[in-house]
Amino acid sequence: KHLYKTLISSTRKGTVDRQVKSNPRNNLIHGRHRCGKGRNSRGIITARHRGGGHKRLYRKIDFRRNQKDISGRIVTIEYDPNRNAYICLIHYGDGEKRYILYPRGAIIGDTIVSGTKVCINVQNKIKENRMTFNLAASKQINGV
Repeated sequence: KHLYKTLISSTRKGTVDRQVKSNPRNNLIHGRHRCGKGRNSRGIITARHRGGGHKRLYRKIDFRRNQKDISGRIVTIEYDPNRNAYICLIHYGDGEKRYILYPRGAIIGDTIVSGTKVCINVQNKIKENRMTFNLAASKQINGV
């Protein structure tokens, strides 16, 4: 499965097996103004060979993961062009939808939980002040 339409030679070889192509959520994205592009306030080019590029929408990522003890399900895995990384769309049990950074090894349909008393899993997040630092455990937790 191809990431993009294979119009030019640079987009012909990019394939991904874990991504689900879907349109991003409208309430979780907004247009980002890419100011400058190598120009100063008068519009004069001051940094050469900058500019161009494809138009991108900014996805709001939930870095805090402050949904306490509410389980969520991974619905889609998408590519985020603004940070050169994959992100997941999470549907929580109370109806809220958020993007998080993709935890390596997670698949669509996995459940994630953020809180103080959660089992050690790649997708889960444990609050720092309640966590006992076990070296083997901290390698398996996302967002420590």
